[in-house]
Amino acid sequence: MSDPRRLGGVLLDPDVGRLGPDAWSITTGQLRSALAGSSAPLKARLLDQARVAGLGNLLVDETLWRARLDPARPAGSLTDAELRRLQRQIRSTVSDLFERGGSHRGDLHEERRRDGRCPRCGRPLQRRTIGGRTTYSCASCARAAGA
Repeated sequence: MSDPRRLGGVLLDPDVGRLGPDAWSITTGQLRSALAGSSAPLKARLLDQARVAGLGNLLVDETLWRARLDPARPAGSLTDAELRRLQRQIRSTVSDLFERGGSHRGDLHEERRRDGRCPRCGRPLQRRTIGGRTTYSCASCARAAGA
């Protein structure tokens, strides 16, 4: 295992029954179940490996930015159309960044800094702490999508 940031770990013989559905193959129904009724921030719920397995901080920021969803929004508040859009973006983002060589290869990644700007619209990115993690998002793009 190569982990230059030293954030990872290895667990031998883990109890995979405690994990949620794999992000790479999650269905809209599985995502709906993972988020249903939750007032927790969307980002925090997606980072919970018991809800959705395989998403880390950078992947969630990239996915929510691509889906034009506010990471602080209550997880259970998504409409059916937003759930479908998020499910498609989770799967495509995981696949895309795998092909590119990792979560640090996302479109948003280079702008994840205090003076960063949205790669899509050019407006300043918001920097917040959500679910205990530093979070970057574009309020303008999320608003434009009706989130």
